[in-house]
Amino acid sequence: MSRYGKLRKEFMQKKNVNDTLSFGEVRGEVEIITIGDEILIGQIVDTNSAFIGQLLNMNGMSVKQISSVSDDRGHILAALDEAKKRADIILITGGLGPTKDDITKKTLCEYFKTSTRFDEEAYQDVVNIFATYGKEVTPINRLQAEVPAICEVIRNKNGTAPGMWFNVDGKIFISMPGVPYEMKAMMKEQVIPKLRSQFKFPVIVHKTVLTQGIGESTLSEMISGWEDSLGAHNIKLAYLPSPGMVRLRLSTKGSNEHELNAITDKKIEELKHIISEYIYGYEVYGEEKETLEMMVGQMLLKNKKTVSTAESCTGGYISHLITKVAGSSAYYIGSVISYAYEIKESELGVPHEVIMKHGAVSQPVVEQMAKAIRERYKTDYSISASGIAGPGGGTTDKPVGTVWIAIATPEKVISEKFLFGNNRERNIQKTANAALNMLRKELEHLA
Repeated sequence: MSRYGKLRKEFMQKKNVNDTLSFGEVRGEVEIITIGDEILIGQIVDTNSAFIGQLLNMNGMSVKQISSVSDDRGHILAALDEAKKRADIILITGGLGPTKDDITKKTLCEYFKTSTRFDEEAYQDVVNIFATYGKEVTPINRLQAEVPAICEVIRNKNGTAPGMWFNVDGKIFISMPGVPYEMKAMMKEQVIPKLRSQFKFPVIVHKTVLTQGIGESTLSEMISGWEDSLGAHNIKLAYLPSPGMVRLRLSTKGSNEHELNAITDKKIEELKHIISEYIYGYEVYGEEKETLEMMVGQMLLKNKKTVSTAESCTGGYISHLITKVAGSSAYYIGSVISYAYEIKESELGVPHEVIMKHGAVSQPVVEQMAKAIRERYKTDYSISASGIAGPGGGTTDKPVGTVWIAIATPEKVISEKFLFGNNRERNIQKTANAALNMLRKELEHLA
């Protein structure tokens, strides 16, 4: 028997047979632990947890908690102890590199009271990675193939650090590299299939309703009765606010996916009768999120229409959102950023006396901006916006956050006044979202 075999046999003899998870047992609670000082000091953003959490949910596993800990032995050991109290499956990322600051593997050996063994397959993966760069494996990178004796190796075809799978005391511990593309490949190609082959998980359904133009508290009051009815169907509602928008996520869990989708869709239909004027779309969990600018772009393309913009307070942010969408050159023509009075007059033909009488942030000015840019660039539609983004510049009559938005169409010009608040960045975002939603509503008439 090999040294590894002896170590594993000794380890398993110390454990009660009932300690391990059994095939087919329903499990779904997971904890994610990310390791690395770089996360805690804000040097990098923890995108790994977001990816893992979404992938787990799509496969019926519920994340109980996400923790980030430093590259410190004591902190890692404590995090592992706490995690196994809350979850059946603990996923760990980070700290598996070949340098001295990467201590995860050493700490896991200590936690599971085991030593290391040399894994030939893991080493061959390291050799292959180095070969692609025309290099020989260095002594320090050879150490990557040293793994805890009791773990099952998760092979890494994209890097030098193998993943490690532990089944201990009725809990599954899975350690993976922190490099996103290495971790993602392991999760999709090995970890998720292995979990699904060994355990039965429930179905989790998430459906999200997108709203614009109504605040979170007002929305909550409007749908209070409907929200109360969700409990009888085991549906949870979450409010996800962002500047000028609120996403409503309905979540439920069970064994019959068809029934879960049917009851969730029924409740969404009921919601549409209450707040139809504020709903602009829906999100399918796990798929690319469809933004307002994407929706507007699709509607313009479908109807072979074009749009231009005249921006003041947003400083080109509306144009930025529109042109973020691939293929926007087919319908977006251009913009005038008329930040100064002089540009509103010279480039958009706003009469000087109108600005002096009504102010740059006014209905007459913003409507002239919309008409002028549409005529100048010969587009079917146009958007204009003028406002006081802040933090200064407000008056008693026009406080910070006052914004006028106009949409020019082939038949008319419509405009609306908004009061967004005193945060400059949020005011710019809210203005852009409100403007795009106004255009969306006009384009709906073409359908």
